[in-house]
Amino acid sequence: MHVDVKKLGNIPDGGGWRYVGRHQGEKHRAATQSKSRNAYGGPKVGYAFVHTVIDDHSRVAYTEVHDDETAVTAVGFLHRAVDWFADRGVTIERVLSDNGGAYRSYLWRDNCEALSITSKFTRPYRPQTNGKVERFHRTMADGWAYARCYTSEQERRDALAGWLHQYNHHRPHTACDNQPPFSRLINVPGQYT
Repeated sequence: MHVDVKKLGNIPDGGGWRYVGRHQGEKHRAATQSKSRNAYGGPKVGYAFVHTVIDDHSRVAYTEVHDDETAVTAVGFLHRAVDWFADRGVTIERVLSDNGGAYRSYLWRDNCEALSITSKFTRPYRPQTNGKVERFHRTMADGWAYARCYTSEQERRDALAGWLHQYNHHRPHTACDNQPPFSRLINVPGQYT
């Protein structure tokens, strides 16, 4: 498995600058910031952190959007990903990640050991080593994150599940002989009833 986090700017209420233009986008951002506050009382628009695990063989992806990329969030995500893949007949044995703080933490290491997962790291400053998840993030940005005009961050987050289903079950993938990634999972429970 390859794991990584993609950082995206949150969309202000009314839409972001990519679709409504810089001038109107700044107005939407200012209005959103004046309504919402972070834990310290400052304006909040901030970032969304998309945590992703992608299977090296099948290219099946599991992803969640969170408000941070801390070790606690990454470990919780790993546990949910292990359960999600187990429901589909896949056992995670190894996880390849970059050298981010969440993946270098003792919490990550201890949880990987508890789940019987070997944690491996890419060489520093070599994102090509984790290229499968990096390419997935580019496809995700084009197909979901910036594919259309979302009027709020929540609307974009709600659209992720449908896009991910399309990617895993229906979108042809060149690494899978132009079949969807899910076609390479041959031991999914209930598949041969």
